Amino acid sequence: MKISCHFFVAILLITTSFNQSYAQADHQRNLLSGKFDRDQLLKIYRNHPDWNPFPAYEDRAAWENLPVEVKTAHLEAANEALNYNWPVLPATLYMEFDRIGNRSNFQSVYFERREKLANLVVGEMIEGKSRFLDQIINGIWAICEETSWCIPAHIGDQSVGFTPLPHHEEDVVDLFAAETGTTLAWTWFLLSKQLDRITLVVTDRIRHEINKRILTPVMERDDFWWMGLGDGQPVNNWNPWIISNWITCNLVMEEDEKRKAESLEKAIVCLDNFLNIYPDDGGCDEGPGYWGHAGGSLFDCLELLYHSSQGEIDIYGHPLVKNIGSYIYKAYISGPYFINFADASGKINIYPDIVFRYGKRTEDPAMMGFAALAMSRNQFGTGSYNMSRKLNALFSYREIAEYPAQEPLIADFWLPETEIFGARSSAGSSEGLYLAGKGGHNAESHNHNDVGNFIVYYDGKPVIIDIGVEEYRRETFSDQRYTIWTMQSQYHTLPTVNGEMQTDGRNFRSKDISFSSTPNNVRFSVDISGAYPEEATVDFWKRSINFRRGKQIEVTEDYRLESVKGDLFLSFMTPCLVNAGTGRIELTERSKSDPFSLVIDYDVNQFSVETEMIKIEDQRLKPVWGDEVNRIRMMMKSPKTAGKIRYTIKPI
Repeated sequence: MKISCHFFVAILLITTSFNQSYAQADHQRNLLSGKFDRDQLLKIYRNHPDWNPFPAYEDRAAWENLPVEVKTAHLEAANEALNYNWPVLPATLYMEFDRIGNRSNFQSVYFERREKLANLVVGEMIEGKSRFLDQIINGIWAICEETSWCIPAHIGDQSVGFTPLPHHEEDVVDLFAAETGTTLAWTWFLLSKQLDRITLVVTDRIRHEINKRILTPVMERDDFWWMGLGDGQPVNNWNPWIISNWITCNLVMEEDEKRKAESLEKAIVCLDNFLNIYPDDGGCDEGPGYWGHAGGSLFDCLELLYHSSQGEIDIYGHPLVKNIGSYIYKAYISGPYFINFADASGKINIYPDIVFRYGKRTEDPAMMGFAALAMSRNQFGTGSYNMSRKLNALFSYREIAEYPAQEPLIADFWLPETEIFGARSSAGSSEGLYLAGKGGHNAESHNHNDVGNFIVYYDGKPVIIDIGVEEYRRETFSDQRYTIWTMQSQYHTLPTVNGEMQTDGRNFRSKDISFSSTPNNVRFSVDISGAYPEEATVDFWKRSINFRRGKQIEVTEDYRLESVKGDLFLSFMTPCLVNAGTGRIELTERSKSDPFSLVIDYDVNQFSVETEMIKIEDQRLKPVWGDEVNRIRMMMKSPKTAGKIRYTIKPI
């Protein structure tokens, strides 16, 4: 087995951790499958045979009454696609992932084709003049002619394992094969009558391909890892993300009512495997950047079930579902910035439609106000080819735009199972200091070796950061993951001890963690010694942080080592300009107008300071942090086997 080339290694190194991460929180709740078996589902859907989630093509009033700005934006996108030449996806492009580790070249064409089709379909529904139908047929035909809808990085789920090309006799259901099925299913649902007037072949082809590539494989196979059906089989955001599309294809395309009920039964059993391992606190250890396809895709599933059953399948009142939703604003810092531990980006755009409707169902006005805020910041676009979300966003736009916008600047939060906290100087304001930190372990989903890591923002802008993750490549999800610098503890706000960084693995974790908050202070402490290998000889390393709201952050590192045999230093990553003086390090915002400055005060007798400028060329990191970041290393001058290190972070 060529492990470095296998997507299965991504499962081993990354996605297994989500299940392991919350093994102690495995409550076997079975919120859905415990209530609804096949017979009950069959009865429910016999009672509600007609499901029409979106207006028909003939209902011109519904489509013409959409807000003008919505119609204009979507018609512009459709017109841009009208003369699109559907590019080929040659075998050699597919093989680039195996040959050079590049997945972007194939994916850019793959996703563009689907985006253009979705834009054309919505444009035709809005305009209603048949002008886009021929080009829609071209798009359907091009996508149906693809040997596989599974992208190259995910083809390892073939029964034959990873190969440079997909096998033509086997269909792998990955994230984007499932989404492709949904795009075609909604195309059929909305436009089948219009397409049939041109040719019956196209709609028959859609039905055939969805059955062959999605509905049959998910019923015949139990070994897709994202189902969670194996003994201790892990799941992560793939589970609800794929299942939401599975349910859509089933509800829209399946004609046999018994097979429909059987498929829904299996889908909710699999979805419960995601809910069962989620912590009660609702925290997403993959980070808020992945919430859109973890908690957000869970909502997609729950809403499909709720709406299609006319409210009979309803678990929105469960505290877990509410907590999963509220996580998205708990992790919010200010502006575009979110807490970004693990592979999450420091800047994300939320899905206003998903957040709003989730908050509406769970009666959470903070979610609804947050969605309205995002909408007011122009986070509405036509680029998504996820047709379920695209269509729902059309018809919720007006309600969201009219809802009072609210920035969720909560004073603090603590997720005791996820072991993440965030706190700001004062509730309702982004001014002053913001602090977030974590415990956890080093086999979390999309893990970085970062137990005990913390970040600092000031006036809503980054000062001490978690760099995040570069564009995905072959090494990202492989046994080479921790050779990537962004994954290593020495590029997080953490100590390197006796020259040793933290180690990946479920057993490398926090101990004795605590959190408390008052109107004036936030205190967090954690023993991070368990995150280091034996070679570091760390008996004890307690990091204690006292956040004096509105004033400063005080950090104490209380440690004990078996021996001293290598370098000991503390690392900090910052996008700010750095001026390292004697006993203090000034961090100044790069803004040309009225920049702020913070200072790290330290004991000059204990440390010397080294700085390193790191050029940012990666296209995923550059939009977040700019062209460069600085790494600061506070080097201990004369390390001892035991001691206390103190430093403060405060505005000047």
